[in-house]
Amino acid sequence: MLNKITVVGAGNVGATAAQRLAEKDLARSVVMVDVVEGVPQGKALDQWQSGPIEGYDTRVYGTNDYELAAGSEVFVVTAGIARKPGMSRDDLVKTNAGIVQTVAKEIARVAPQSIIIVVSNPLDVMCTVALKASGFPRERVIGMAGVLDTARYRMFLADAMEVSVEDIQAMVLGGHGDTMVPLVSYTTVSGIPVAQILAADTLAAIVERTRNGGAEIVTHLKTGSAYYAPSAAAVQMVESIALDKKRILPCSAWLQGEYGLRDVFCGVPCKLGRQGLERILEVTLTAQERKDLHASAEAVRGVQASLGL
Repeated sequence: MLNKITVVGAGNVGATAAQRLAEKDLARSVVMVDVVEGVPQGKALDQWQSGPIEGYDTRVYGTNDYELAAGSEVFVVTAGIARKPGMSRDDLVKTNAGIVQTVAKEIARVAPQSIIIVVSNPLDVMCTVALKASGFPRERVIGMAGVLDTARYRMFLADAMEVSVEDIQAMVLGGHGDTMVPLVSYTTVSGIPVAQILAADTLAAIVERTRNGGAEIVTHLKTGSAYYAPSAAAVQMVESIALDKKRILPCSAWLQGEYGLRDVFCGVPCKLGRQGLERILEVTLTAQERKDLHASAEAVRGVQASLGL
């Protein structure tokens, strides 16, 4: 158990993440920071009062500044505007870059030894902003993307095969967007290659739906974006760090030569433990998967360049 975890942003993703963190008893206290006066305070009080019912002792606090977050071991950054119908993740880049830059500087000020998990979109580029603004090493700035994308991929596969999602092993790499790379070659059902169970056209349709998973939800909601699954994904990462579980999860990491890529955040298999990003695992990809991964990284690099990063 950690002493303190802070969630920046008390909107749908942030508030749901804070609730999940409290319910899992991963820290003695969870702090929600938001610029809107009264919102983090009210939501935190409501969540804290559900403790006797759900059976957790974690104290949840809400605040409009970062002083209460001082000394937090982990920060989950969800701050930023959400996508609207017809808006790509990249449309958010300039507005959210300014927000994330301010947040990262504040985190570095009040908790210079902390680990940052970025959820704000466009995810991979916001990780770059947080890395540079905080001055933290790459081991302590990690993006939540692959866990969410992989969850969507696994659920679509489970539905198509009418099997338990627990029996599906899969991983989605690349940038968090339309160029993400579900690794079909590594996808199995209780060890059985998925290509032996599903037809190629069915698999291709599932891959495409996974790439558009966020946009599909935005289309339904019309005035917001996904938050239940994104918050669950972020909390799974926090749990691996807080409990030093050493889980291998697909996360956005600052690559320095891995997979032939450098100076770009991109989703790859990561070992997460108490020190944050403890190892990047390089797996053998098919020629097409490697080509797609590099194309995805270049798409991220293009958005980075638009910000002068």
